[in-house]
Amino acid sequence: MRVSTSERTMNYVILTAFAVFAIYPILSIVIAGLQPDAEAPGGLGNLTAAWEIGRFGSYLRTSLLVSVFVVTVSTVLSVLAGFAFGTMRFRGASALFYLMLIGIMMPAEAIVVPLFFDLRAIGLTDTFWAIALPQVAQSVAFGTFWLRAAFRSSSRSLIEAARLDGASTPRILGQVLVPLARPAIVTLVVLTFMWTWNEFLIPLVMIPTNEALRTAPLGLGFFSGQYTQGYALLAAGATIVALPVVIVYLFLQRHFIAGMLEGAVKD
Repeated sequence: MRVSTSERTMNYVILTAFAVFAIYPILSIVIAGLQPDAEAPGGLGNLTAAWEIGRFGSYLRTSLLVSVFVVTVSTVLSVLAGFAFGTMRFRGASALFYLMLIGIMMPAEAIVVPLFFDLRAIGLTDTFWAIALPQVAQSVAFGTFWLRAAFRSSSRSLIEAARLDGASTPRILGQVLVPLARPAIVTLVVLTFMWTWNEFLIPLVMIPTNEALRTAPLGLGFFSGQYTQGYALLAAGATIVALPVVIVYLFLQRHFIAGMLEGAVKD
C-alpha cells in the first residue's frame, strides 16, 4: 500500500507536534535549571550547587540501591511466576492469579498506613527493607501479569520439542522461553526501574527519621522547601533526579518499544 506525499507530510507534522508537546516541559525544566537567580550562579554551576546543597549524592545512591534490588528481585520472581501461570496447568491457578492481580488494582495510598504499622511491629521501619520490599510486592504483581501474557503466546510446539529432546523445565525456561520473551522482560525492567526510582509515598512514610535512607524524589521534596526558595536550584535538582531515568530509557528504548508493540498484539 503506497502512501501519498501529502499523507506522509501530514503524518510527520502530527508526530512532530506531539513530540514538541511531550518534550517542551522537559526542556523548560532543564533550561530553567541553568538560569541565574539570587541563589544560583547560572549554567552548570546550578547543578553543582544543587548537588552540594541538597546532598543529592547520598539520595541518588539510595535510590540506585533500592531500584537495582527491586528490579532484580521482582524480575526474577515475575519470570518464574509468569512462566508458571502462562505454561502450566495446576489446581487453583486462576484463583491464585486473580489474587495476585489485587496488587495491581490496590493503590499504594490505601495500604501504606497499615503497612507502616506492620513493618514497625517487626522493626523494619527506617530501614532499607521498608522501602524495597513493598515495591517488590507491587512490581511482582504487574510483572506476573505482563510475563504471563508473553509466555502464553509462546509456541507450544517449541516447548514440546524441547521436552522431547530431554530438556528439563528450568532449561526450557532459561534457554527457550526467556530469549523469546526478552523484549517483554526488558520492557518490564524499564517500567519497574522508572516506577521504583520515582516512588515518593512509600519512602516518605516508611523512613520518618533516617535521613541517610532518603531516596532522590524524597530528597528533592525536602530540598524544595528546606534548603532553597529559588526556582533555578529547584529545577536543577529536578534535572539531577530525572537524569538516571532518561539515561536508562535511552539505552534500552529499542527493546522497550519492541516489547510494548509486541505486548499490544499478544493475548
